[in-house]
Amino acid sequence: MNLRAARSLLALSLFAFLPAHAAETVSRGEDRTEAAVTIYNDSLALVKEVRRIPFARGLNSIALRDVSAKMRPETASLRALSGGGLKPVEQNFDFDLLTPQKLLEKHVGHAVTVIRTNPASGAETREQAEVLASNGGVVLKFADRIETGVPGRIAFGAIPPNLRDRPTLVMQLESSLAGSQAAELSYLTGGLSWRADYVAELSGDESRLDLAGWVTLTNQSGASWENARLQLVAGDVNRVRDEIRAQQFAVRAAPAAAGEMAREELFEYHLYTLARPTTLRDNQTKQVALLSAAAVPVRKEYRLEGQDAWYRGAQADLGRQQKVAVFVEFDNKGGELGVPLPKGVMRVYKKDSRGNALFVGEDRIDHTAKNEVVRLRLGEAFDVKASRRQTAFRKVADKVYESGFSIELSNAKDAPVTVKVIEPIPGDWEIVSENRSHARGDARSAVWQLAVPAEGKATLEYSVRTRF
Repeated sequence: MNLRAARSLLALSLFAFLPAHAAETVSRGEDRTEAAVTIYNDSLALVKEVRRIPFARGLNSIALRDVSAKMRPETASLRALSGGGLKPVEQNFDFDLLTPQKLLEKHVGHAVTVIRTNPASGAETREQAEVLASNGGVVLKFADRIETGVPGRIAFGAIPPNLRDRPTLVMQLESSLAGSQAAELSYLTGGLSWRADYVAELSGDESRLDLAGWVTLTNQSGASWENARLQLVAGDVNRVRDEIRAQQFAVRAAPAAAGEMAREELFEYHLYTLARPTTLRDNQTKQVALLSAAAVPVRKEYRLEGQDAWYRGAQADLGRQQKVAVFVEFDNKGGELGVPLPKGVMRVYKKDSRGNALFVGEDRIDHTAKNEVVRLRLGEAFDVKASRRQTAFRKVADKVYESGFSIELSNAKDAPVTVKVIEPIPGDWEIVSENRSHARGDARSAVWQLAVPAEGKATLEYSVRTRF
């Protein structure tokens, strides 16, 4: 191939790349006049942006840059807020991003310029070549030979179609008017998530706690939003139905304390709105105050739970020194509480004798409505132990059995404690004998409250008849 033919081939290959971008109207992030981001619990967000975009009468190709890389393009829409209407014709989401390797792949079958530098003189020479392949290396066809690898620098004359330096939503629309218009872009996207984190500090006598709630936001969407209106939806949203329609239901506002997020009821969920605009940057974690409450009454509970399998046969050894769990619980009502608590992790601290706050345990809470109980399992008691043994087991009749158990609780503390013993009993059951009165926790459990004296012991003995 002579030089003139190579130049003609290069011109034709570059011409094939140009039309895709030439007639586009580009809208960037700086064209936003408003932004609102509503984030759901499960890595889902609704983005709404208002952009000022120039339109021509008739068919327009609008390239919307600085959108989320994890958007769901089937949910995207662009509508004029006033003036001429916009009629969508076609849209494409270009997420094939520009890299050196992608640039080579897109030029397979097209001409490029190979630039070599003489190491002695520093002089450059340029030669045209066709890219034959780019898998596992580069194969170049020159006028008189074929070479593998990169024998110098490769210069490209244009960026191929659909290869963008950042994710871009390209929309083909018919506009009835010409001129600049405010248009609202909305879409659903992944990559944005939030969770609630709570910090609770127990009082010295463990009868009250101070509670602070934080919202932790994580943005891994590939886009950033400046001065955005931020809303959070707490609740388990069905991802199959259209999440946008949930916002068409009427909401009922609730007052918010200064510095906290406003709360509303949204359909069957709860909506939290930040009082001021905020900036969500890509690859950033942000924390925002959610709520605070002081001197919340709290109850501490020691709990020992059995297993229903122990009632189905003779047990040789149930083990000594069984661990007693420690719980704290409080009512989500009254005072500074009585508000919906989004699901999250609650971490509990308590100050030692020197005033240093120490971590004493954490637990995960589910979405908790007002007036419900928040119960946290913080760990296992060090000074309160239990030992259990089966004292009897016999078959009374067909599918009817009788079991006897003895549970000894020991307390090494210098103060008395009460241990809640919960025994899950399978089948239809009745207590035949007991040395302390029980209560029915539910249809499948018996509950005893045992007071254990300081540095002392208490024993529970009972027999139960089960029918399977």
